[in-house]
Amino acid sequence: MDYNPISITTALVLLVLFGVVWIFFGWWLGRKNKSLDDFMLAGRNVGLAFAGATAMATWITSNTTLVAPQLTYQYGIWGMVGYSLAALGLIFFAPMAKRIKELMPKGYTCGDFIRVRYGKAAWVAFLVVSFCYAMGWLVSLGMAGGVLLSTLSGLSYHVGMTVILAICVGYTLLGGLKAVIATDYVQTIIIIVGILIIGFVCYQTVGLETVYEYNKQYHPKLLDLLFPASLLFLFNNIFFGLGEIFHSNVWWSRALAFRSGIGKKAYLMSGLLWLPIPIVTGFIALAAPSLGLYPESSDMVGPMVAANLLGDIGAIFVFIVVFSALASSLDSLLAATSDLVTRDIYNGLVDKKASKEKLHRISKLVILGLGFVTWLICLPRLSTLGGVLLLTAGFVASTIWPITLGLYQKRLSGEFATGAFVLGSVAGLIGYYTVGDYVAALFSCIVSFVICMIGLLVKNDNFDWQRLKNMEKPQ
Repeated sequence: MDYNPISITTALVLLVLFGVVWIFFGWWLGRKNKSLDDFMLAGRNVGLAFAGATAMATWITSNTTLVAPQLTYQYGIWGMVGYSLAALGLIFFAPMAKRIKELMPKGYTCGDFIRVRYGKAAWVAFLVVSFCYAMGWLVSLGMAGGVLLSTLSGLSYHVGMTVILAICVGYTLLGGLKAVIATDYVQTIIIIVGILIIGFVCYQTVGLETVYEYNKQYHPKLLDLLFPASLLFLFNNIFFGLGEIFHSNVWWSRALAFRSGIGKKAYLMSGLLWLPIPIVTGFIALAAPSLGLYPESSDMVGPMVAANLLGDIGAIFVFIVVFSALASSLDSLLAATSDLVTRDIYNGLVDKKASKEKLHRISKLVILGLGFVTWLICLPRLSTLGGVLLLTAGFVASTIWPITLGLYQKRLSGEFATGAFVLGSVAGLIGYYTVGDYVAALFSCIVSFVICMIGLLVKNDNFDWQRLKNMEKPQ
């Protein structure tokens, strides 16, 4: 069913307005960036309001507004609840953020931690895992831009994807993390207000009883609490969410950028506020069949239902909300992944004596490069957004135990951490391709856990925490 409530002209005007506003904002904030710390970590002095807003806005991604409805549409009640439990990642990371700031006050990336804590082999394995995830998330976000525009306006997928990528690359390039955090603050307000309004209109227009009765009669599996695939997805997504946050430089860079004593409060607050958002967006998806809406691709269901309920003017509102969610994650991921490439690959492996001024310039070039590579991969639309994202689950869940244990105890050695990263990821990919996308994180996490436990039993690394405080240079 084609339903395009926004004209192509209106969609282009909205994109131009967004582009001009956000890019100008990035330039204006970027004027105050005087050093590498300013560009990468916003001067390491971010306060609670901005800290909480950027954590929440980054986690309310295109995945929350597009993939959460898609998974509810596919897996029913447990798809909705399972996605909301990704909030546990933010909540459990709260004390870890405090620990990270204490252990490595001079650090820049999660790669710095892995390199010093576990050695070069684990560092390289971790970087492979991290970049596979980062590119998967970047591609899903780029695809989401195209899906959003094609669903609401009929504008070409390729045009929408290209323009949204260009806007986010533009203001991230000009302003660095400072611009990312400031725009996240504005985007958080837009997202929360928007999703609450859309959810309320859906409740008032369709109603819980109508949604329940229609699905009970025509789509009973969506309401089946014992549906095996849904139950597996529920637990899989919990570990996926933990792995996503525990390992990603998106969250480590913020922990290092926040003012001392802020990280734990900010992540706890953002996790609790984020928890109900997928429930609201998931409910919107459950209303689709009763409204007679059957999208060509399941990842279009969220914006399609919202636009149908709110009408033509409301569709513009939906566009603004989803675009804000998309941009708040895309800019964060560009900045954080650029930091990893610049610090860990260029400075760690290519030019170990590079000055901070040179690294600042390299970081900007890397942002441009990441944007271009993401654009190339997004050109042929690979799969649904959920399919692309869940492929990365097999990688990131392997990092949960090595990172958690590495932060809080001295025993686990680099050899076993490396084994956990590599064999856990392999197990996750095997599960993804042989069983289904809803077990990748489970397989990866279990294998990684077993290897780490064996490592604790057979060897005591007795790591010296002072090495992290000194932030040793790569050998």
